[in-house]
Amino acid sequence: MTQRQIPKWSELKPLLRTRRITTNPTERRLERALTIADLRRIARRRTPRSVFDYTDGAAESEISLRRARQLFRDVELRPSVLRNVSDVDTTTTMLGKPSALPFAFAPTGFTRMMHHEGENAVVRVAERTGVPYALSTMGTTSIEDVAAAAPDARKWFQLYVWKDRAAGEDLVKRAAAAGYEALMLTVDVPVAGARLRDTRNGFTIPPSLTLKTVADAALHPAWWINLLTTEPLTFASLSSWDGTVADLLNTLFDPTMTVDDLAWIRSIWHGPLIVKGIQTTEDARRVTDAGADAVVISNHGGRQLDRAPTPLRVLPDVVSAVGDHTEVYVDTGITSGADIVAARALGATGCLVGRAYLYGLMAGGERGVARATEILAAEIRRTLQLLGVRTVAELTADHVRLP
Repeated sequence: MTQRQIPKWSELKPLLRTRRITTNPTERRLERALTIADLRRIARRRTPRSVFDYTDGAAESEISLRRARQLFRDVELRPSVLRNVSDVDTTTTMLGKPSALPFAFAPTGFTRMMHHEGENAVVRVAERTGVPYALSTMGTTSIEDVAAAAPDARKWFQLYVWKDRAAGEDLVKRAAAAGYEALMLTVDVPVAGARLRDTRNGFTIPPSLTLKTVADAALHPAWWINLLTTEPLTFASLSSWDGTVADLLNTLFDPTMTVDDLAWIRSIWHGPLIVKGIQTTEDARRVTDAGADAVVISNHGGRQLDRAPTPLRVLPDVVSAVGDHTEVYVDTGITSGADIVAARALGATGCLVGRAYLYGLMAGGERGVARATEILAAEIRRTLQLLGVRTVAELTADHVRLP
């Protein structure tokens, strides 16, 4: 029969734990986020539906995005045990310079709409973390203001080719003058993809004050107060716009561009050139032969052609075709540090992360971006240790198996 007794204070005292009380509501929210999925749930609660859906959504039936995420989930990681992994090194080299982690912050449009701190918040985190940041042509902070916000950050400028080539050339010259180290040419948007969530939500830039959005404001007052009481949305590349995203893209972008136009890009830009939006081995060869220093295997986060090739699936073939003399990056569907490790093991120089940091931005501004980065960095470090790998450079195809 069990003998019971009243516990003594000396026995209870070691079990008592005091927990630090976080008074700041943003920090309290972010402390509870252990994964990028957690940040996504917080972002969804704190952001108007149309803005969240613009970030979260993809084209048409969103098959491309689901396939990309599913393939990352289906990757099998193959550890090697009995290795000394007491200290691991997550640094790597991108475009000949060190990066503290094997990823860069991807270019995203209309970032100040997700949170009023916008691009400046992201580039400041990039500077502190030691990873590159790419400013979009469709960003909502100017080339010069982003450069001033984080003078020591590694900054890349993402360019869409406009029908007005003189305007595009001016953007490239401004980026060079502001100290951006690389130009990222996005080539998978000859026309806008059919992003049906945006159409159904009546999403415009900036958001229109309709009965629907006014009702939504009651649910997200902080977001609307920040939008209406801070500097009006402007763009890295144009002064203003009043309409849908699709209309904007179709008005500005040049659907006549061909690989021959890379010679024009090379004539006005003399630093590293990254071509983003490659989805086949053949196109990777074409742009490499035309002078690209790096390619990004990307289907635009599933936001252009639905049912497009899944970038992670294409990665090994592209690396085999051009990886000896061209850096190869990959994006779309990345939601964890383990995803980044898997891509690196399959031959990627690094990854571009977009939605993951935007969820953090919507959840808590600059602190949210920092939290997203902390989560990814911890997952990368832990995955390397559990794989029995001490450095990013030691990752090989033997560490992963694609289904």
